[in-house]
Amino acid sequence: ELAAARELLRQRAVALGLLAKDEDDDETISAGIETLLSHEAATPEPTEDECRRYYDGHPLEFRSNDLVHARHILFQVTPAVNVPQIRAKAEASLNALLREPERFGEMARELSNCPSGAQDGNLGQISRGDTVPEFERVLFHPGNKGLLRDVVKTRFGFHILSIDQVVLGERLPCEIVRERVAERLRHNVEERALRQYVSVLAGSALIEGAQLDAATSPLVQ
Repeated sequence: ELAAARELLRQRAVALGLLAKDEDDDETISAGIETLLSHEAATPEPTEDECRRYYDGHPLEFRSNDLVHARHILFQVTPAVNVPQIRAKAEASLNALLREPERFGEMARELSNCPSGAQDGNLGQISRGDTVPEFERVLFHPGNKGLLRDVVKTRFGFHILSIDQVVLGERLPCEIVRERVAERLRHNVEERALRQYVSVLAGSALIEGAQLDAATSPLVQ
């Protein structure tokens, strides 16, 4: 479908004299298509009112990043290890720590396969996007605080995790994120305009081997 849409746009650019018919350089073709879209599928800049409405309607989207301070002990899984045995060791170590949480640093230095073990398992300050998704989901799950009572499984192995501090982000003022809001609106409008423009082209083309939505009228908003 993507190839069919690109070919429709290429043919339209050729028809308007923006590309040579026999042009086969990908970069030149892409530049010609960009010129075509700027002429025939141009989108207006979002207004201040539109930006404000989008900002007000998406209160969770424009926030400073949440932060956590955490420690962990990693029991690494590699192709050569016995996974059930490693998991059992991690769970036994967690049970010991639940009885004596003050030993976390000592056990991290002794058991962790992560370089942070040398710093008592301290991972420092972590924000969203700093770590793998399966670890992040646990780190930022509402209510998770202190030494967690379950071992955390990730692609790296099994973790004993302590979340020592959570600093929730705050909503940023509209004035500060104005350009981000405008860019989001711009992207949404451009994506919709491109789909509709391709639909108009598809409506007057014979397409084989791909299914594209075709508009029967050029009067598309």
